[in-house]
Amino acid sequence: MTTAKCGGGAVLVVGGYGAVGVTVTRTLAGWFPDRIIPAGRDLARARRLASGVGSGRAARVDVADGPGFARVLEDNRIGAVVLCVEPPDAAIARACLAGGVHLVDVGASHHLLAQVDALGEQAAARGATAVLSVGVAPGLTNQLARRAHEEVGGADRLDVTVLLGSGESHGADAVRWTVAQLAAPAERRAGGWTRPRRVALPGYGIRTAHPFPFSDQHTLRRTLGVPEVTTRMCLDSVPLTAALFGLRRAGAFRAARNPYARRVLTSALTRVHLGGEGFAVRADAFGGDRHAAYALTGSAQSRVTGLVAAHVTRRLLTGGLPAGVHHLDQLRDLASLPEDLSRYGTTLWTPDALRAAS
Repeated sequence: MTTAKCGGGAVLVVGGYGAVGVTVTRTLAGWFPDRIIPAGRDLARARRLASGVGSGRAARVDVADGPGFARVLEDNRIGAVVLCVEPPDAAIARACLAGGVHLVDVGASHHLLAQVDALGEQAAARGATAVLSVGVAPGLTNQLARRAHEEVGGADRLDVTVLLGSGESHGADAVRWTVAQLAAPAERRAGGWTRPRRVALPGYGIRTAHPFPFSDQHTLRRTLGVPEVTTRMCLDSVPLTAALFGLRRAGAFRAARNPYARRVLTSALTRVHLGGEGFAVRADAFGGDRHAAYALTGSAQSRVTGLVAAHVTRRLLTGGLPAGVHHLDQLRDLASLPEDLSRYGTTLWTPDALRAAS
């Protein structure tokens, strides 16, 4: 396995002033002064953040402009990119990896991550590393799923549950993504429609979680070789969860497939703050008569996503990760992240701790 080259050059944080990106920018700037460049379409906001973290540089980038993005990489001698907004296709990843630039991607759409997955040979040939499935979900969910999978000696089925705080001020990009997934047709599998599941989440009791198309349920089937993986979601507010998924079943979100309706609905949901900022993720593995579960709880999912991305980027810059394209659960050198994050207020729940709490 080829080891990636150490990350020299500057670090471009795309969407660096957003809900996730601001944590990435501030955390990395504390570790690597003068190397961090916040970037986005609003250059004034990027410059204000750069000034606030002591960085002398900011950049204007548009992830829909591939050629312009490539020029920014060259002009600023970028060694690594942290992608905190979702591009329309894999052109940004292709520009990075073709130029030997490392990439950390917090995206959650399976079809886009699959396009980047296909660039593995190109990345390895240039000594570049792309780390995908970076954040809370996907990301920490992938790592918890691997632990549960290994605990049972190989799972036949994985159930991943995500509870998000509906009172948190999520970024507009995250809300747009959520609306798009609510509007997407439900997934039908060989055994029929995937159903909601009642699951115990530490600190929240037993909740009903509904199938939701996070990318981890697709990638884990490949990275772990588990044939049946389902990710489900609920909110900390029980009434809002019931209302949201009730409207989904009734087809109320189909209109959001229209761009105008999607913008209106995204704007409305951005203003809804009925719950708190806490979150919980849990992964259950089933193998024959064996069962194991791991969970992680914390506050401010966007902040923790940014912290995961910052820790992954720091490891890339200091060397040791293999070249190529990898999902977070495939990198053993980052397997301690659930424990490492405890200094930021998260709690890892082992199988014994979950049994004691139930």
